[in-house]
Amino acid sequence: MKIPVARPLVGEEEIAAVTDVMRSGMLAQGSVVTEFESRFAEYCGASHAIGVNSGTAALHAALLAAGVGPGDSVVVPAFTFFATASSVSMCGATPLFADVDPQTFNIDPDSVGDLVRPDTRAVIGVHLFGQPFDVGAVRALCNDHDLVLIEDAAQAHGAEYHGKRAGSLADLACFSFYPTKNMTTGEGGMVTTDDDHLAGRVRLLINHGQSQKYLHSAVGYNYRMTNIAAAIGLVQLGRVEEFNERRIHNARYLDRHLAGTGLVTPYVAPDVRHVYHQYVTRLPAGYALSRDAFMSALAERGIGTAVHYPIPVNRQPVYESAGERASCPVSDDLAASVVSLPVHPSVTDEELAYICDAVRGLRAA
Repeated sequence: MKIPVARPLVGEEEIAAVTDVMRSGMLAQGSVVTEFESRFAEYCGASHAIGVNSGTAALHAALLAAGVGPGDSVVVPAFTFFATASSVSMCGATPLFADVDPQTFNIDPDSVGDLVRPDTRAVIGVHLFGQPFDVGAVRALCNDHDLVLIEDAAQAHGAEYHGKRAGSLADLACFSFYPTKNMTTGEGGMVTTDDDHLAGRVRLLINHGQSQKYLHSAVGYNYRMTNIAAAIGLVQLGRVEEFNERRIHNARYLDRHLAGTGLVTPYVAPDVRHVYHQYVTRLPAGYALSRDAFMSALAERGIGTAVHYPIPVNRQPVYESAGERASCPVSDDLAASVVSLPVHPSVTDEELAYICDAVRGLRAA
């Protein structure tokens, strides 16, 4: 049995949608992108959605639209994918690294409060692995200090915080449609917002700063989404709730059947919907095997695993050399102890049982 830790789920409907676009001859940004933007905004409960060509482009454009630039700082979590911080650096600003909550792995509001300084312009909270961060607490800090709040929702399509969907919880939100995300466009991203001005700025910046054709009122970028990507996205958007429900089902199965194995299974905060982009466990101190041995033993049984993320962003060489290293002990501990198990929609109940039996066998051995 071979069970990969992640698997894109695309089929004949996506292939047909792409074929239609190819036959139309309108391959670049056009009406298919517009339709996808409209439907994605409706799905999130946001007024605007702007399609871009990657999640990193979404973060960069959102920060620029919010006015972040040289001389500014932006608070980001240390335990996240690199792009959360690198997008700040791409603006010429400085990322300030907050530690994370040891249960949710999301940005710790107390750590955010300790980092804010006069040049701080924004906070990026990541809905890590599909679970929303404590938006209420971070929003209160942003309000107190007149900061822009940005959701990094790259892993959280359909996640909810107190009944509201990711993408409608902050001043701006940024999604990724990378192949292994909860829904995909092959590669791509989206910025959502309720602010008309911010939406206009994002649209300007992702299209070479053109206020009208060949009239450039800002230095912008070529971050546009293609009709090909949007065609895939429209099909996937119609399936994302099915995908999410299967992820949740798989996670709950793992929760029940990994109890007593020694692994620490994911904590879910009250009043949130966790959509399990990844199912991230921890090997506590005293566990029978090292992490490498645990992963190798599962690999021998055909079970894929991964470490998200083995090095906190503040410890990446580029930030250590820039003098931006911060003390984030929870992030350090998580980086040394987390292991992701398969949770994607393709995993069957039979495969889930096999995974759990394998983990129990390792513990017994």
